[in-house]
Amino acid sequence: MNTTLIDRLGAGDSSARLQMALAAGTKADPDLLDALVARCAVEPDFFVRDMLTWALTRLPAAITVPRLVAELRSPAPQARSQALHTLSKVGDGTAWPAITRSLLRDPDDEVARAAWRAAVVLAPDEEQEELAVELVTQLGRGDRNVRLSLSRALVALGEAAEPALLSGEASADPEVRAHAHATGTLLRDPEAGFDSAIEDARRIVALGPEKC
Repeated sequence: MNTTLIDRLGAGDSSARLQMALAAGTKADPDLLDALVARCAVEPDFFVRDMLTWALTRLPAAITVPRLVAELRSPAPQARSQALHTLSKVGDGTAWPAITRSLLRDPDDEVARAAWRAAVVLAPDEEQEELAVELVTQLGRGDRNVRLSLSRALVALGEAAEPALLSGEASADPEVRAHAHATGTLLRDPEAGFDSAIEDARRIVALGPEKC
């Protein structure tokens, strides 16, 4: 049965692969661990990848976490990003030391975004301020979606992010300052819209707070 299931995880039809990922999660057989992790690295369909992650969360963390941590060293960006995503869903704090600075600054945006989300979930309370300092180094990076992901990660850290955001607001880079201001707005008012917060922040940066 496992051999057939593993073979069908690579079927040409995405709906068939989705069914097999669901079956793997339902079966929750540790012998499927390597096959599920390997498929995460190459699976092109978002919904199938999400089901693969669910299937991995059904396995014991004691075997899943070390295998996912090993995947963080893969040269393939999707392998790294999916391993990080799955670690964030498993939520086992023993994986925290594996969320390195190089992952948080990964040149691939999807890997970096997954690392930010995983870091916020896994960081112990005493590490959160230092994490915020590291995340602030990425302010102003990428397109709207990348910046929104970073803002959400910083907002999730709550008060621990406030000192680091103040340093971002003092940056010489106007895009960094605007992103820091907008993130601060979201931290104080989670209901504020990101786009409007960014536009307001850019106006403040351009004109100076005394003219707004």
